[in-house]
Amino acid sequence: MVSPEKNIDLRTCVDDLLAEGRLSREDANLITSKTRTREQAAMHPISYIASLKLPDKKNEPASLEENALCQWLSDKSQMPLFHIDPLKINVAQVTEVMSFAFAQRHQILCVGVSHQEIMVATAQPFVSGWEEQLAHIAQKNVTKVFANPADIARYTVEFYALSRSVFGATGIAGNRSAVTNFEQLLELGDLKDPEANDQHVVNIVDWLLQYAFDQRASDIHVEPRRDICRLRFRIDGVLHQVYELPVTVSIAVVSRLKILGRMNVAEKRQPQDGRIKTKRTDGSEVELRLSTLPTAFGEKMVLRIFDPDVLLRSFTELGLLGEDEARWSTMTNKPHGIVLVTGPTGSGKTTTLYSSLKLLATDEVNVSTIEDPIEMVEESFNQTQVNSGIGLDFAAGVRTLLRQDPDIIMVGEIRDNETGQMAVQAALTGHLVLSTLHTNDAPTAITRLLDLGLPSFLIRSTVLGVMAQRLVRTLCPHCKQEGEISQKQWDDLVKPWKAPKPEKIYQPVGCLECRNTGYLGRQGIYEVLLMSDSISELINDQCDMVTLRKQAIKEGMRSLRLSGAQKVSAGLTTVEEVLRVAPLTES
Repeated sequence: MVSPEKNIDLRTCVDDLLAEGRLSREDANLITSKTRTREQAAMHPISYIASLKLPDKKNEPASLEENALCQWLSDKSQMPLFHIDPLKINVAQVTEVMSFAFAQRHQILCVGVSHQEIMVATAQPFVSGWEEQLAHIAQKNVTKVFANPADIARYTVEFYALSRSVFGATGIAGNRSAVTNFEQLLELGDLKDPEANDQHVVNIVDWLLQYAFDQRASDIHVEPRRDICRLRFRIDGVLHQVYELPVTVSIAVVSRLKILGRMNVAEKRQPQDGRIKTKRTDGSEVELRLSTLPTAFGEKMVLRIFDPDVLLRSFTELGLLGEDEARWSTMTNKPHGIVLVTGPTGSGKTTTLYSSLKLLATDEVNVSTIEDPIEMVEESFNQTQVNSGIGLDFAAGVRTLLRQDPDIIMVGEIRDNETGQMAVQAALTGHLVLSTLHTNDAPTAITRLLDLGLPSFLIRSTVLGVMAQRLVRTLCPHCKQEGEISQKQWDDLVKPWKAPKPEKIYQPVGCLECRNTGYLGRQGIYEVLLMSDSISELINDQCDMVTLRKQAIKEGMRSLRLSGAQKVSAGLTTVEEVLRVAPLTES
């Protein structure tokens, strides 16, 4: 293709694509004759060709997009194609292998370090003059892989900028200035903490937030340990380690975040809560909820990321379909009564309630909520924040809301007898009340209300139904492939039902779209108990959950596992995902 030690140029790429029949003569002439801007001239040849979105004549109707061209160049150079996944790269370690100037000059980036070798991604697979020098300096063998040139350019800047900011924030860097290539995400007022407002620390925080948005993270965990501080992201319900900071730097990072969240920076012994409202690089608004907790090694902070597009979704996007949606709609369209959503923390209860309230909040009704905290501000209904410091708890909030002429009330959680009693009173006086409980399944919600001290006759009179839910990761549609399932696996999944085993299921693989996880996004699996006369008769002070469950199943309630099995059959998720989130105690 090209002679050794020569950078790939545009003319060579075009000639080779033309010779292989992947480019037409007209398109080849267009590429070589077209006047390029300074920015386009600086692009790697395959990145420039991909930007033109020309048809791939050999694989129509596909186009010559960047991933295809990367695979083509990888095959040409007989070098493995490597996808740079920042979540799997130790940034502090790889940036010590070579200088930023050396990496940029040769269009390379170290992506892995072991005891014997270093793995280096290159955008110029036919150039190897740097190898001997790097092997001599690092005293390790060098393994070369080819990676997307755009990824190498991007992560070279980001990794070294982050590393330099961390280095500078420790105070070792002296007068070295930080690289300021990050987007300034946060609009700040006059801040007073000099350590938290050091430009190095600002860069680290900006990188952390933008990186979390790019990776579709729902939570950011800042966890201090004895010598280091771990940064972890929760992506599609699973935690991934991202970076390790020196403890001194993490203290400044937490202080910076506390300032942005209008929290007390000096108070480190008591838990605190705060909020940050910021923007993505595309201009869309994102809200973060901050929570700190004193631990043995310092303050632990968790930032929960709230995206309005995620919290307010259609039932189809939530995965609430068919009979489950019909039963849920039957409950929520009643004029009065109590509707409960149950499940552990992080199972999507708030998303379900917000999406339902959004549909119910028409101009003809008054919808009010009492929450702790308000997860997302929504203009369609009136929201009130619990403030225990002034005596405004859930029970007091509901009591006040009843004097506000409401039609529909949402109570963030029924935690105690007093809140439960107020919810019952609201339902008895002609209001629809939506709330949450922390139980493993739908029938257990009834026994939970009894445990809180609510009389069985009031539960029978007010509860319209209960929906338990979990979130399962959905398979990436771009890379999932067919797999097999044994009869025993399927029977264990659907029991006590006898459902036919699907002819084919799908398994995760991993690609660029899903960042090599095999999963992309999440959907709910549901268990909907609709109150009936026969179920109501079983609710008494000696109520038996097993009997309740059997009667509910007899009347059409499908278990969480059966709901998950339907999504497995539809090719949306895997058996392992359903078994991971569905309770093992199901009968």
